[in-house]
Amino acid sequence: MHLFYTPNIQSSQYVLDKEESTHCVRVLRLTEGNVIHLTDGKGNLFKAKLVSTSIKECIVEIIETFPDYGKLNFELHIAIAPTKNIDRFEWFLEKATEIGISQITPIICEHSERTIVKPDRLKKIITSAVKQSLKAYHPVLNEAIKFKDFLKKDFKDNKFIAHCEKEEKQSLQDVYQKANNALILIGPEGDFSVNEINAALEKKFLPVSLGNSRLRTETAGLVACHTINLINE
Repeated sequence: MHLFYTPNIQSSQYVLDKEESTHCVRVLRLTEGNVIHLTDGKGNLFKAKLVSTSIKECIVEIIETFPDYGKLNFELHIAIAPTKNIDRFEWFLEKATEIGISQITPIICEHSERTIVKPDRLKKIITSAVKQSLKAYHPVLNEAIKFKDFLKKDFKDNKFIAHCEKEEKQSLQDVYQKANNALILIGPEGDFSVNEINAALEKKFLPVSLGNSRLRTETAGLVACHTINLINE
């Protein structure tokens, strides 16, 4: 199945942009009459037929629509500090998208070694992972925000903070309940500061453990993502 990301699709005919058209013709070697699939990233999967092909413009006609394709019974929002090595953060975005995630928010913490992220490339990585894993929902990448400002927002989901301080914590897999939305905070390489942890606890975030090993930021984010998805299978 060849999946194309078409967020602006609104009618029974759609024109693939130049990048997607070139990929369709030169890489996949598809021609008129071939069937492909499209997604708007909002849960709709479209079965479509190529009616005209060129490296600059491919025109497709919608044959069938599958709403809520692959819809999860929960929403997962991970707020995570961008890693100093941006490749590691990109790896997290790719793998979390493949596994299943709704939102990602880069948070800038007291111990953060990276304070600036460029969203354009990160969004492309997410889109590529959406197509590769055949998903109809495109995760939302929010703008980077300071941790203290993020805590000012009103979140109604189950709220967790994973940190490395030696205090009593429950395992995420023990406290999270299936089919519930979740927001999980993951800190930078140097972990959250004590002040940040206390601020999160005051906001009713529940401290959780992701296992006995000390994990890298991107690994911790992926473990949290996988845990929530595994419980919901």
